[in-house]
Amino acid sequence: MKAPVISRWFGSGDVQILPDVESAVLRSDRFRLERESDWRRLDEIVSQMESGRMRRISDEDLLALPVLYRTAASSLSVARETSLDRATLEYLESLVQRAWFQVYGPRQGLWTWLRGFLLGGWSRAVREIWLDICIALAVMVAGTVVGWLLVALDSEWFFALVPAQMAGGRVPGASREQLLETLAVHDNSNGLSVFAASLFSNNAGVSILAFALGFAFGIPSLLLLVHNMALLGAMLWVFSGQGLTLEFSAWLSVHGTTELFAILLAGAAGLHIGRSMAFPGDRSVLVAAQQSGRRAAVVMAGVVMMLVVAAFLEAFPRQLVAGTMDRLLIGGTLLALWLAYFFAYRPRPTGEST
Repeated sequence: MKAPVISRWFGSGDVQILPDVESAVLRSDRFRLERESDWRRLDEIVSQMESGRMRRISDEDLLALPVLYRTAASSLSVARETSLDRATLEYLESLVQRAWFQVYGPRQGLWTWLRGFLLGGWSRAVREIWLDICIALAVMVAGTVVGWLLVALDSEWFFALVPAQMAGGRVPGASREQLLETLAVHDNSNGLSVFAASLFSNNAGVSILAFALGFAFGIPSLLLLVHNMALLGAMLWVFSGQGLTLEFSAWLSVHGTTELFAILLAGAAGLHIGRSMAFPGDRSVLVAAQQSGRRAAVVMAGVVMMLVVAAFLEAFPRQLVAGTMDRLLIGGTLLALWLAYFFAYRPRPTGEST
């Protein structure tokens, strides 16, 4: 778009332009003429960038781009305040909007971002919060032990830890046959699928909350991990009492190695933000939260994907595979793949931001 050319007609005969109108027109002309060269230069640079002709842009123009953008934005602000002519105002609004996308807009499309995310960005962000992962893992193990011990001391704790809709027939005092029935493959949507849906809903909620509450120095995130894993510890105690620890672990591993890993990463991401705010070092608290938040957001984007994968595993493989060893093979393979991706797969950085 070219800069507008403002024409004036001063009238003839009995028609005269009012002095204040003529003054406004002259002021608009003077404002445009004083800045028009910068606008045209910015327009040319932006047009070349929009057409993909980056190589034709000189280093001098690239360095001048942010300054020219701020100058145009300032001109737009003045134009709005002083009610300059409509043509100049519309031109500046369009120019500033186009320049903003070139200066501050995203540098890559969705598929480019996704490729960089999956081929190094996500795994690198996970490795960068390794200390928080270790802390969250220790807390999850401790939560499982706490849940086991509480129910072992008093079976009434089971009903305080495990929601009724998730328990079903998996309660203290259930026979071995009853518990095995809850682990069997069912042809209908009752029983196991109800528990699977409840478990997934619970774990997805825990993952989101564990991350969202990280700003409170990570303490709520850790408490959520303890409570969620205490539920697992209580359930393990029930099946262990009937000698079904391996069968229950195999049944859970099909989706659990993915789902529990997602919870671990979500809790670690929340803890990472909270720990950075509590111990910012030489940075301000705001800067520390901003930097850790960007890294944790990359981790959480992957957690969402893991939860989707876990939902698929709950809906199909776990409902169709009946053998204990087959279930363990699926769960163990998935766990090995996740560990290899996060900690063994280390591609050379390509410059994408995490």
